[in-house]
Amino acid sequence: MLLKEKQLHLESIILKLDSALIAFSGGIDSTLVLAVANKLINGKVLAITAQSDSVSKRELYAAQQLAQKLGVQHQIIKTEEMSLSNYVNNPANRCYYCKSELYTKLAKVASQHKITKILNGTNADDLGDHRPGIKAAKEAGVISPLVDSRINKQDVRNLARDMGLPNWRKPALACLSSRVPYGQPVTPKKLSMIEEAENVFLREGFQQIRVRHYGDMARIELPKGDIPELQKNGLYKKIKLYLNKIGFQTITIDPKGYRPGSLNEALDLSGDKPSMERAT
Repeated sequence: MLLKEKQLHLESIILKLDSALIAFSGGIDSTLVLAVANKLINGKVLAITAQSDSVSKRELYAAQQLAQKLGVQHQIIKTEEMSLSNYVNNPANRCYYCKSELYTKLAKVASQHKITKILNGTNADDLGDHRPGIKAAKEAGVISPLVDSRINKQDVRNLARDMGLPNWRKPALACLSSRVPYGQPVTPKKLSMIEEAENVFLREGFQQIRVRHYGDMARIELPKGDIPELQKNGLYKKIKLYLNKIGFQTITIDPKGYRPGSLNEALDLSGDKPSMERAT
């Protein structure tokens, strides 16, 4: 299926809607869906971004700024996944409980605004990954127009670039809780430490960074090509001091480099339980 055909299919899905609420994280996937909806739907289009401990302040601010640039109506709502034991206990399907909470809140907002459909930015590549949140979306009747149009991540970037969207090259992101190994509780303190630590790397110019939280040890994932940069001009020592102040006593660099969902490598996906043999 050619990209143009995928684009036309995406537009045909959205054109059928008389209004839409977009689950808008500020990432490129939901940005594309929002931009197309804002262009084609005559009725109300509302972008909603969730605010919680698992969303960095940096990304929340970026979503606000981007919504302004796009000229769309935007609202921030608080979600309460941190009050759910099924979430904070951090099982392999943690994301399911987060998304269920999100979509429940979005349904209430949609009802208040008399909006008929909720859309998300799940793309076709996401179907091949461990994504428990997809089940929550289906249960809530959320539309995934990128999936329905067979649009993958590279298609998203190409279409966003052609539309002139300012974040078309933005690196893939995930919530801060995804940095905590499955089975280890998610706490506000851990999430704050992760956010502070990743901000240290971002301030030094790194674009893609994951700080995995292992108690007092931080495991750093950077693209392999970026790892040598840490050894220049005393940068590693400088960053290590910052991370020590945050509360990480041991800093390790993952030699495999950054890869999305690396903590899923410890899962036995046949049963959705951490495999202790692989996790060690």
